[in-house]
Amino acid sequence: MEKSLKGLRVAILIADGFEQSEMEDPRKALTDAGAETMIVSPAQGKVKGWKSKTWGDEFPVDLKLGQANPEDFDALLLPGGLINPDKLRLETKAIDFVKSFVKAKKPIAAICHAPWILINAEGVKGKNITSYDSIKIDLINAGAKWVDKEVVVDENIVTSRKPDDIPAFNKAMITLFGQTK
Repeated sequence: MEKSLKGLRVAILIADGFEQSEMEDPRKALTDAGAETMIVSPAQGKVKGWKSKTWGDEFPVDLKLGQANPEDFDALLLPGGLINPDKLRLETKAIDFVKSFVKAKKPIAAICHAPWILINAEGVKGKNITSYDSIKIDLINAGAKWVDKEVVVDENIVTSRKPDDIPAFNKAMITLFGQTK
């Protein structure tokens, strides 16, 4: 496979309760394409995933959120799940971190419930966005144009609805992130 993202540094912002497949599969796609990924989290040491209806595996945190500098990264991956984005959108440091990517127009990939975080980071107004159906109204109320498609790209943001959309999400994310090089 061609390493089209060689040299690209991607932050993966997660808290306990992220949908594991929405982190692992995109992370693997990024790594396979040559990107360097780092798990950034408010959690200390390890962060725990969620597998559909039960707790999943633990993953080591590469960088504590308070020590992460958005300028050190080229792109941002926001996995979903129900618990993870709800926790992160209440964390001032997490919102400030995401807001830095929004303001710098760096590429952001968000899946499932993760666009909740983009709402708090003021990153959805006027954008075509998709998400898990239950946050559709939240996105519309924040000024987004909600679209029911497996993947939507609007300028620097790529979004998808659910784990079933991961193959299309990964392809669009790799393409978008590759445009920053």
